[in-house]
Amino acid sequence: MAERVLVPWAQTLQNAPAGVSGDVYDGAGEPDADLSQVAFYIVPYGRTQRLDLMERMPGLRAVQLLTAGYERALEHLPEGVELCNGRGLHDASTAEHALALMLAAQRDLPRWGGDQSAHRWAPHYTRSLAGTRVLIVGYGSIGAALEARLEPNECQSVRIARRARPEQGVHGIDALHRLLPEATIVVLTAPHTPETEGLIGAEELALMPDDSLVVNVGRGALLDTSALLAEKGRVRAALDVTDPEPPPAGHPV
Repeated sequence: MAERVLVPWAQTLQNAPAGVSGDVYDGAGEPDADLSQVAFYIVPYGRTQRLDLMERMPGLRAVQLLTAGYERALEHLPEGVELCNGRGLHDASTAEHALALMLAAQRDLPRWGGDQSAHRWAPHYTRSLAGTRVLIVGYGSIGAALEARLEPNECQSVRIARRARPEQGVHGIDALHRLLPEATIVVLTAPHTPETEGLIGAEELALMPDDSLVVNVGRGALLDTSALLAEKGRVRAALDVTDPEPPPAGHPV
């Protein structure tokens, strides 16, 4: 009997090895496939993820995520099923996005865009990215990709991870409070775990210099939204992810 798979793209089935067949499901609506026969499930990418479908697949043996983060999948993962994350898939795109957010914030690009739309001529001085000290909190493959893009922009990168790796110049997370007062920009690339939830809260924000910037391309819950709002703009933010996500209508974030 052929192995049954459930994948997001038809091209995946076209390139499948002999003995493998299946169905395409992009996350919209309910799948047409017989889930009881699925042995391998590639979870659709984006906000249409259907992690709950794993619970309806009694023959499931392996799941492939297209995200580096996997914490949301754990509660749905049947016992004995192998879970594979997408580590490395989004290193370049996430690093580019983080760099774009930093440049946009430092150079006030949203304000320039608004002025252009309003046909308003209001020149003003902006900040530079060159010469900044950037803390990369959660230094893994995405952090390394970001650091490679910061170097030609003349930034000083400071690596921070869960555990110190002195041979690689990586500080442990226990050094965060010591390093924050000297940071121009703090970039969050860490996963969401019980240990990292609220990693940057009121105490940490208070340690950051005036007009410093926090960039979150990790998970929304890494940054305490209420604490950030309480800073009233003293610490700026450029956020790819938020908590709550998405923010409800009228939310001040």
